[in-house]
Amino acid sequence: MSEEKPGDQVDDGKARVFPCEGCGSDLEFHIGQQDLKCPYCGFEKQLEFAEDATVAEQDFQVMLVKMRENHDKDRQDETGQSEISCDSCGGTVQFQGSLTSTECPFCASPIQLEDVHDAEHRVPVDGVLPFLVEKKAASANLKAWVESRWFAPNEFKQRGVQGKFNGVYTPFWTFDSMTFTRYSGERGEHYYETVKDGDEEKQVRRTRWWPASGSFDRFFDDLLILASEGLPRRLMDKLAPWPLEKCVPFSQQILAGFYARTYELELEPGFEQARDQMETAVNVEARRRIGGDEQRVHSCQTQYSAVTFKHLLLPVWLLAYRYNGKAYQIMINAATGEVQGERPWSWVKILCTIGVVAAGAGVIALLNQ
Repeated sequence: MSEEKPGDQVDDGKARVFPCEGCGSDLEFHIGQQDLKCPYCGFEKQLEFAEDATVAEQDFQVMLVKMRENHDKDRQDETGQSEISCDSCGGTVQFQGSLTSTECPFCASPIQLEDVHDAEHRVPVDGVLPFLVEKKAASANLKAWVESRWFAPNEFKQRGVQGKFNGVYTPFWTFDSMTFTRYSGERGEHYYETVKDGDEEKQVRRTRWWPASGSFDRFFDDLLILASEGLPRRLMDKLAPWPLEKCVPFSQQILAGFYARTYELELEPGFEQARDQMETAVNVEARRRIGGDEQRVHSCQTQYSAVTFKHLLLPVWLLAYRYNGKAYQIMINAATGEVQGERPWSWVKILCTIGVVAAGAGVIALLNQ
């Protein structure tokens, strides 16, 4: 093995490893101690950050201008495919798609593409939420999750989920924005009239409508948007909330020993998704302000100002498994332990439950009669 200083680049600057100062093996990020640790000799090294490093909001419009200026510059597209030589064993390592950090398939040494997360034509990473939940704790949470699936087949619950956990740093955008909204509509108030229906009288509900309009300010803070297209968004969204206050400034060292990806959803489309969420929220607020028993919203116009963003890498434990020939995915928030995933269903249990509920409803109906 060639001698390297901790954090040295290898293979003409295309990749980076973090050799142990004690034995020369590759250091990995240690979750429990939140530092770099050698898995062989136990040597530890504290994470290194620049003195002025902070996790700060970035100006959205300023970054869009910068990205447009850099769009046509000559560059290697890191979302394609590249090959580098592993410094530990000399084997060829392939990086495909948005993968930026992996391990050598021949010697399991962690290795990373260099300068991907802060390349001039890419939005740099502002912060990283380190792995806080160790693999053992994630496995315990997964076991509890499997056991709590009431309508899963008994065999599945007894056997559990078998598979390999992969720790992956996943890219996200967060957006802040001050909004000012003008709305107009109608407030509906219910009242009842007594009307005749043949020889009988009955109460009929009516609605009086009154015009309503107004305006309000609302600040949105850290709306989180998944920037990776390779994971099911419906499951990733359910992993929230994330303790974003525990994010630290970006460092290549934190990625050591884990997989990592860069974003595929660009910044501007990311804000469009965040704006959709904001529009939904301000419409709900406009209806609340209109009040009454019913609301009609004729117009709801919102202005967005002081838009800022952060580019974050958040930790996820991923596991894929097969049951009866079908593939399923499970993901665990590696900062909180929250488990979300796909699971098989027992239609026998579902049909039996429906039958019991229907029988119970029938008994209650007979007793009422």
